[in-house]
Amino acid sequence: MAHVITVADKTPRVGERVFLAPTAAITGDVVMDNDSSAFYGVSVRGDRSQITIGEKTNLQDNVSVHSDADAPCTLGVGVSVGHGAVVHGCTVGDGALIGMNATVLSYSTIGSESLIAAGTVVLEGTEVPPRSLVAGIPGKVRRELTETEVAGLRENAEVYLTLKEQHIEALT
Repeated sequence: MAHVITVADKTPRVGERVFLAPTAAITGDVVMDNDSSAFYGVSVRGDRSQITIGEKTNLQDNVSVHSDADAPCTLGVGVSVGHGAVVHGCTVGDGALIGMNATVLSYSTIGSESLIAAGTVVLEGTEVPPRSLVAGIPGKVRRELTETEVAGLRENAEVYLTLKEQHIEALT
């Protein structure tokens, strides 16, 4: 069973059909909307300010989500956060994908349907326009995504909705 922990009188609020892996830890002022998921080894720490995980958003294995006192963290609808990524005190727009082992730092805004490539580091305060491909250290906008690439982002999120259901079933 996942660790859902009250911190400083703030208890996580978890919607319907949410998958929380047995090794996930969700603490403090966290809202996980319907059909979202936190897979194995995920840490979502709302001990500084609120973290909102949007509907149908997936946090893959070993993701870390945290906030600062003056930088809440908001992940929109249908966001995919890849294995090992760190998302800290930022806003991620609907349908975006944060690649494996990428880092998105405080006060950054990732536009909807953007792709942050695996291993990228998005520096504090970076503003990424919608439908952008961002890559590198530090992360830089490389180009606009094609319609095919945006469709691939949606497909990835849909795959994780199916996986979420399979894992809920396996653990019940």
